[in-house]
Amino acid sequence: MEDTTTALVVQPGDAGTASLTDGTFELLADGGAVSASRLTLASGADGAPPHRHKLSHETFYLLDGTMVFRLGDAVTTVGKGGLVIIPPGLPHAFGAAEGETADVVVFLSPGIERFAYFEQLAAISRGELDFASLVPVQDRYDVHLIDLPDWRSAP
Repeated sequence: MEDTTTALVVQPGDAGTASLTDGTFELLADGGAVSASRLTLASGADGAPPHRHKLSHETFYLLDGTMVFRLGDAVTTVGKGGLVIIPPGLPHAFGAAEGETADVVVFLSPGIERFAYFEQLAAISRGELDFASLVPVQDRYDVHLIDLPDWRSAP
């Protein structure tokens, strides 16, 4: 049973981190009611391959920069201070807009322990693992990949 009498406090510098070739991922909270992370992306960098979640809502709050989101069949751009909430089942992808960087806080509810997934993504971005290594762990992390090679273009 989850302890509801203790607050989680993550001080600056205490988050788990994974370095990407084109950004940084900080895991602030993993699992439980909410998973929280901060993602910084270099100019035009992809944040995640096209995917959907069966169980979790995913919420993005942009601290700085501009991002592009593929939400189902729609492509939209969101700037600093913008909020995006993606319901379970909706195919989506996201990244920094062309010529723009992005700094975003991401929440998943309910939370699912995903830090190992983000470490795996980081290794893929550095060329240490193949993308296909994500396929066997889709159910474990509730990240179900979708084949959509040109996700930034509307259909």
